[in-house]
Amino acid sequence: MEVTSMDNIYKSLAEIVGEEYVSNRKEELYIYSQDPGMMEPHEPDYVVMPKTTEEVQKIVKLANEEKIPIVPVGGSLSLSGLVIPHRGGITLDLKRMDRVLEVNEKSRYVILEAGVTTGKLKAYLERRHPNLRFSIPDAPPSATVAGNIVIHGQGRLTQQYGFNSDMVTGLEVVLPTGEVCKIGSCSVSPYWFSRAPLPDLAGFFLGWFGTTGIITKLGLRLYPKKKMRDAEVFVVEDPNLVPDIIYRLTHTEMTEDIVVAAQPYPLLYKDIIMILIYITGDSDEEVEFKRRMVWDALRTYIDSKEGGFSMLPPDMKQVLLKMPSSDTTRFADVMKGGGFEYCGPIIPVEKFPEAYKKLLELTSKYGITYGMTGRVIGRSHCMMFAFGYPFNRADPDNIERTKKALHDSNIASLDIGGVPWKPEVPAQKMVMERMDKNTLELMKRIKKLLDPNGIMNPGNWEAE
Repeated sequence: MEVTSMDNIYKSLAEIVGEEYVSNRKEELYIYSQDPGMMEPHEPDYVVMPKTTEEVQKIVKLANEEKIPIVPVGGSLSLSGLVIPHRGGITLDLKRMDRVLEVNEKSRYVILEAGVTTGKLKAYLERRHPNLRFSIPDAPPSATVAGNIVIHGQGRLTQQYGFNSDMVTGLEVVLPTGEVCKIGSCSVSPYWFSRAPLPDLAGFFLGWFGTTGIITKLGLRLYPKKKMRDAEVFVVEDPNLVPDIIYRLTHTEMTEDIVVAAQPYPLLYKDIIMILIYITGDSDEEVEFKRRMVWDALRTYIDSKEGGFSMLPPDMKQVLLKMPSSDTTRFADVMKGGGFEYCGPIIPVEKFPEAYKKLLELTSKYGITYGMTGRVIGRSHCMMFAFGYPFNRADPDNIERTKKALHDSNIASLDIGGVPWKPEVPAQKMVMERMDKNTLELMKRIKKLLDPNGIMNPGNWEAE
């Protein structure tokens, strides 16, 4: 693109959002060129921070006129390079669109703008609506609610209610050609209570990584916040026991969250698998009743000494009860090298042993460390299994070995019948190669229909 054209684009962006909210300065472009993962960095040509849906519209229309790529950004924490501007263009940072617009206590939903972070919404509800909560992901509080939704994220309530994207009640979206579209009850009513019973168009935007439109507002289900919350840890050595343990626990319908974890460090954790079980209630009696139900469900494993509950000191329990979990963030930099990457496939629960054994095989093969986390989704309907690999950005050999492990993890995930979650571009290509051909063709048609100029986050979900 010619310099004069670039200057004109900069001026046009400044006219839309104001001079202080657009930049083409090298140091600021650098910030948006990468994320904490290992996808190759690529700088945008401009960064722009709109404040309103109308400003987003104008930017999208400008991008269409100039045929310049546009990449919407939330917290830039996906680790998978999903908002790295692979072909330059405009990075659209939504952090100024950070208003919580409405909370409906009786119908238990919230309407918020796309830049609202999980930390802000958590604090807002604690301050103004202490009896309500939402499904908080184990990501830093700077992660945006909308960003987590777009990638079919999971959090502290997904064992009960499904993926966080299942909790969306409505969307406001700026289409790739600049029109504003409302989805769900909000398209015909002032209330954002549900996507049903209308034709559900939300699927055109959830899971698409910003390639089909820009979410500017969303409605999200809220849930009762119990007065008390407790955690138990059940420990086993045999990964083959885990699917049945999860089945028994979910059959009780007494748990808020179930997370499976394993890591080699500290040595206290080596060769054991921890199943973290979270229980909530409004009274000591309710919590104790649920605890007894959980213990009874696992009684045969306790009696056979194949597993048992671990004693939790108060300080350790306090760490486990934090939302989001600080352990996840702390382990992400266990190498003290500033890098963390993972393949987090969604798998059938019965495939856990196979996935776990593959993780140990790959880390041994490539001489790297690991962290495994698995969150149960629904009543044992599936689980997210994370092949987690901390790495040292200052060690090229370590980076190369981790890249190979990540590549093999994606292949293994597909081979066992799973689907990589928020896959990086190479993993997206693996998914599309194995996808039903008619499904892939339908995706291509939808993308072409919604984004005729191919400007929306190009490089992602891009079939040959």
